[in-house]
Amino acid sequence: MSAEIVAAARGSNSLLPDFDAICDTGGRFAGTESEAAARNYLKRRLAEIGRRQPFAHEVDYLGWTRGPAKLERLDGAAQSFDCVSLVRSPKTGAAGLTAELLDLGRGTEADFDAHAADIPGKIVMVRHEYMFSPVTIHRRRKYQWALERGAAGFLIACHVPGAGPVTGSSGATPERGIPAAGISAETAAALTQNGPAKLRLTIDATETKTTTENLILDLPGKTPEWVVLSAHIDGHHLAESAMDNATGLAAALAVAEVMAPHMHKMARGLRVGFFTIEEWALAGSAAYVDGLSEAERDTIKIDVNLDTIAGSPNLTALTSNFAKMESWLQATAAGHGFSLGAHRPLMANSDHYNFARHGIPATRLVAGFDERDSDIKYVLTPDDTRARIREQDFRNATALTAALVAEACSLETLELR
Repeated sequence: MSAEIVAAARGSNSLLPDFDAICDTGGRFAGTESEAAARNYLKRRLAEIGRRQPFAHEVDYLGWTRGPAKLERLDGAAQSFDCVSLVRSPKTGAAGLTAELLDLGRGTEADFDAHAADIPGKIVMVRHEYMFSPVTIHRRRKYQWALERGAAGFLIACHVPGAGPVTGSSGATPERGIPAAGISAETAAALTQNGPAKLRLTIDATETKTTTENLILDLPGKTPEWVVLSAHIDGHHLAESAMDNATGLAAALAVAEVMAPHMHKMARGLRVGFFTIEEWALAGSAAYVDGLSEAERDTIKIDVNLDTIAGSPNLTALTSNFAKMESWLQATAAGHGFSLGAHRPLMANSDHYNFARHGIPATRLVAGFDERDSDIKYVLTPDDTRARIREQDFRNATALTAALVAEACSLETLELR
């Protein structure tokens, strides 16, 4: 039966139409019409697959709406540069924030420590990094180091020349933050010419309490146990958020669709979880998993989280320190003719993290891990578009997901803790 499901998933007639439809809604930034349109489309598709409406799990959160942002160099010949405010950045007010630039290069903790005396009152600039690597330093860590050392503002420069500005979450909270924006590699170079620059950064934004929805569809099996297949809905406004994460959403739909007719024979059920506000520190999945009782969490045997599964032909499982699960994943993949890499340390870079921190075996499947020249380098830039996706890679990733999910649902016993 598993081989039949894998073949059906690989050849899914709905995979590419669903992918295109999700990309057509835009970047799906949380709280926008784009996100709502995508959620409505996914709700309809889940209802078709499950023959009933999915459960809409409401999540209250502090919404953040991006207004105009502007970066100016004030010394010498005045210049203006494009920039993008990072998610949850505080606004500056109409007069903007005026301060000297301090370029900390990559922005390691050692860089911040070495310049600790110079940081207070400055706008600190660091470099974005390839997102999926054992040595990546996340922008939120760099932001926190800048904040802790008294910086007045924060800039992060794209690491890919010609890709435009980079976006992402800032790490600011309503109680504590400094204005933050993403810029291009070319802007960073211009700002460091002719000595330290004097800058004015102007950011407008509004915060409002609001509500959104995670979507949960249960396809029951023969026991009360569950395999969770998850992916996140929201993205960023610069492009289509195609790799991150229309790929995961469309693949999850395809796998659920081919699994649905077989679920009455399966040892455990399949729960599809489409979480939102993932780009806001994984807030949607945190609200969902935290809200489950301990008994409900115990029924979940594994979470297979799909996030950025195309953009490279190579997939890696981030296995969250669950060694037994890691062995099972790789053996199962190999048994179906797939190669699957593994990276064991727990990484808080997608929704699997909120399952893992509650002791639930959880993995994220991601393409291009530690492949710095892959198309994954364009995630969070204006080049995260469907043109970056190769159909064969996408179909292979979907088929591998189907192999893992079908085996997890069908085995008489599954204990991966």
